[in-house]
Amino acid sequence: METQETLNTMPRIGDIAPDFEAVTTKGTIKFSDFAKDKWIVMFSHPADFTPVCTTEMTGFANRKNEFDALNTELIGLSIDSIHSHLAWVNNVKEKTGVYFDFPIIADIDMKVSKLYGMLQPNESETAAVRAVFFIDPGKKIRLIMYYPLNVGRNMNEILRVLNALQTSDKFNVAMPLDWEKGDKVIVPPPKTLNEMQERLDDKENERIDFYLIKKELK
Repeated sequence: METQETLNTMPRIGDIAPDFEAVTTKGTIKFSDFAKDKWIVMFSHPADFTPVCTTEMTGFANRKNEFDALNTELIGLSIDSIHSHLAWVNNVKEKTGVYFDFPIIADIDMKVSKLYGMLQPNESETAAVRAVFFIDPGKKIRLIMYYPLNVGRNMNEILRVLNALQTSDKFNVAMPLDWEKGDKVIVPPPKTLNEMQERLDDKENERIDFYLIKKELK
C-alpha cells in the first residue's frame, strides 16, 4: 500500500521532471539532455507483447507526425528488457507494418517507474500503470494523466490537451470545456478594477459577464 511519503515523492504538475539516465530502443539517453527546446510526451505501458499496449503504441506511432508538427518528442516506457522491446517493435512491424519510431525505455530495474510514480502497488507492484506526462521545453511537468492497466488511453485527448497547453502559453489564455483547435478561448479574469471595467466595456468579444469572456484567436 502506498504511504504518504511515497505519494509526496511522486512528481506533480509544476515540478521539474526528475532527471534520469536509461537504456532505450534508440540508445542510452540522459533525460535532462533529451529533446532540447521541445515538448515531451512520456508515457508508460504495463508490458510488451500485450494487446491493449500494442493498440496504444500503434496509436502513438500512427500519429507521430502530428506530435512532430507540435514540436513534441515521444518517449515510452515499460518494465521490460531492451531485448523484449526490440523483439516487440520488430514483431509489430512485421505483423502490421507499424514501426514504433520513438525511444522506449527499458526500465527493468523500475528506477524510472518509481521516480515518476508509475508503479502504483494497489494496481500492480510489477507493471507500470498507463501514465502520461506532458513536459514543456523547460522540462517542467505541465499535465499528468493516469489510466489503469485495463483501459486504453484516448489519442485524440492526448493531442487535444497538448495543443491546448501550447496555445495557452502562446496567447496567455485559458481553455473552456471541450476546447478544440479553432474554438474560442477564455480571456484571463480581471485582477484590478480597471481591468474589470475594460471587460465590461468590451464590445468585440463574447461576454457572459466580466469574469467570463471568450474570444477568437487571430
